[in-house]
Amino acid sequence: MLKKKRLQPYRMKTHLGMMLILMLSLVALLGGGCSANTGVGANGNTDTQPPEVQLTVSAAASLQDALAELKQSYEKDHPNVKVLINFGASGTLQKQIEQGAPTDLFISAGKKQMDELLQNGLIDDKWQRPLLKNDLVVIVPNNQVAEWTGLEPLGTEQVKRIAIGAPESVPAGSYAQEVLKKTKLWEPLADKFVLTKDVRQVLSYVETGNVDAGFVYRTDAITANKALIAYTVDSSMHKPIVYPMGIVKATSHPTEAQEWYQYLSGEEASHIFERYGFHLAD
Repeated sequence: MLKKKRLQPYRMKTHLGMMLILMLSLVALLGGGCSANTGVGANGNTDTQPPEVQLTVSAAASLQDALAELKQSYEKDHPNVKVLINFGASGTLQKQIEQGAPTDLFISAGKKQMDELLQNGLIDDKWQRPLLKNDLVVIVPNNQVAEWTGLEPLGTEQVKRIAIGAPESVPAGSYAQEVLKKTKLWEPLADKFVLTKDVRQVLSYVETGNVDAGFVYRTDAITANKALIAYTVDSSMHKPIVYPMGIVKATSHPTEAQEWYQYLSGEEASHIFERYGFHLAD
């Protein structure tokens, strides 16, 4: 009996020690699992998965359909990057950048806007290039069947209102103004003009029948359901329609902006742009 009494405390301590070891092992295992979920490893280092980045892209309104598809494709392959696209008239977007609006990359529908930002030191000259080209066309509601061989129908009684992007801020409107001045139609048609905030508004006005004709890019016209191309303007009548792209110097995400820039310059993006009617810049 005395031996059993002496051995009992020893066995209890051994049993408790084994239980303590098992509990500590379990805690260690659970701790390792939690660190894997929270991104902290056993050595105290954080997980290497990059944090989510939001890229803000200011782009001409005529790029809306193509960039929507490109954004979806890019985000699928880059889950940590969210591309927020601010569409508008190139001149308006230029002013926003000049006023300090947070923007990582700018795609203009006119060279003038990009050149002015470059001159003011707001675009990185190492990360800018011509991206696309386009054509200027006259569209009419699709219930019109008359064939156009020039711009003369704009002066007839059948065309009472003509939609044009405001030339001072909308490149498509500026190109249209240039053409109409060369053909000596700008002043005679002045009472017919309905100026719009961007080229997509011109398209909307034509499709809804609020105007009888409008100047847009070919890429806008081919997306229309209730409008058709009446006339394609000869490219020699206006300055080349070029879409330059550039990274804003003040970008908060230079690495991601450069990767997006390179993606838009690549083969996959080129095929998508061409499918929406754009020409690739030289």
